[in-house]
Amino acid sequence: MLRRRRDFLKQLTGAAAGALTTNGINGDLSRIALSAGSSVSSQSDYRALVCVFLNGGNDADNMIIPTGSGYTGYATTRGGLAIPSANLLPISPLKSDGRQWALHPAMTELQSLFGQQKLAILANVGVLLEPTTRSAYLGETALLPPQLFSHNDQQTHWQTSLADQAARTGWGGRLADAVGALNVASPVSANLSLAGSNVFQVGQTTVPYMLSPEGVISLWYYNETWGNVETVVTKSMLQTGSSNLFETSYRELFRRAIDNSQYLSKALEKAPAIVTTFPAQVSLANQLKMVARLISIRTELSAQRQIFFCTAEGYDTHGEQLETHQTLLGQLSQSLSSFYQATVEMGVASQVTTFTASDFGRTYKTNGRGTDHGWGSHHLILGGSVKGGDIYGTMPVQVVNGPDDTRDGRWIPTTSTDEYASTLALWFGAASSDLPDILPNIGRFNRINLGFMN
Repeated sequence: MLRRRRDFLKQLTGAAAGALTTNGINGDLSRIALSAGSSVSSQSDYRALVCVFLNGGNDADNMIIPTGSGYTGYATTRGGLAIPSANLLPISPLKSDGRQWALHPAMTELQSLFGQQKLAILANVGVLLEPTTRSAYLGETALLPPQLFSHNDQQTHWQTSLADQAARTGWGGRLADAVGALNVASPVSANLSLAGSNVFQVGQTTVPYMLSPEGVISLWYYNETWGNVETVVTKSMLQTGSSNLFETSYRELFRRAIDNSQYLSKALEKAPAIVTTFPAQVSLANQLKMVARLISIRTELSAQRQIFFCTAEGYDTHGEQLETHQTLLGQLSQSLSSFYQATVEMGVASQVTTFTASDFGRTYKTNGRGTDHGWGSHHLILGGSVKGGDIYGTMPVQVVNGPDDTRDGRWIPTTSTDEYASTLALWFGAASSDLPDILPNIGRFNRINLGFMN
């Protein structure tokens, strides 16, 4: 068992060490971008984006629910999955399309934040290659993302915003590239993942740095104060010269990874205590608490821009959805609320924006105990700079085989992930001229700013 554990840790920490961005690499490329006349804003204020990816495909139709005259159709179609109307948490969007809405009863904290205008809802957003209608979909004339209802493909499409090509970078990574000149003094990557490897944060010059909710993932056997054989041998190998270019490059990268690990560990030791209470034993809450700690040492890290990646598991609710979703949305609401309160505590609420993403929505029509893979979904944006208290985009006509349905209540998105991402990118500090590089398909859509950010 001990050997298996050691082998696992070696693989894990080796991968983590290889993924660390180094001071030399990041610094040199950022200076090149700056000297070449980057279009990056000259803003000196700190800003952070926090992506919370709901793995599995969230049933947003049971997260945001029609009330009033729309409830009867909802209850009829959803059958045993319908949430009793008496339990719903009503919300009052500033702008109305004539329909009334409520949140799932487990989301009391987010209902409060919506009322405080710190939380916004983006309706029916999903991966698109071009604006698409039901007639174009059914007539097979629409240009569609490949493998529409596949978990892995749709997760990749969401994170890369390049559904029509094999992508090696994500829009979060390309965004970090675009504003890289603002982080030239930082020895650590602008992109920090609390949920392992992901394509979202990979750029041309930006490599995500992976941590755990407990802190830095370091080589389990390497500690220069121990003087153990493994440390002595590794240190000797790192100091040995070589005429082989590959060996030299690998050694330098490995050495810098260790340096960065030690640097960040020491920086975290200086992090002020966070008074805000986070839910206990909730994975997402633990990830977000570490994000808060990393934000608290932004000055120590010389970071002007940071992008964080967190995940919440379990949203593939083909069965037992009522019980599972109740728990998941309760944890989501509590975790997001605690994180927002932590940003208020640190005085950076207006500088940090948290947003959700997910594989896809789910079918409006149930399979009895759950729902199947859908397409368009609703998402949450939270922060002090969010124009909250409102629903942006267009809620679908919630009728199976209606104008927004492919079949079984798979909503055809009326807002693209590109438009969602470009709105966040502009707030983050990217110039409009950067958008074709960050989001190559943005030119196929009419909007680059959906208006939900101040």
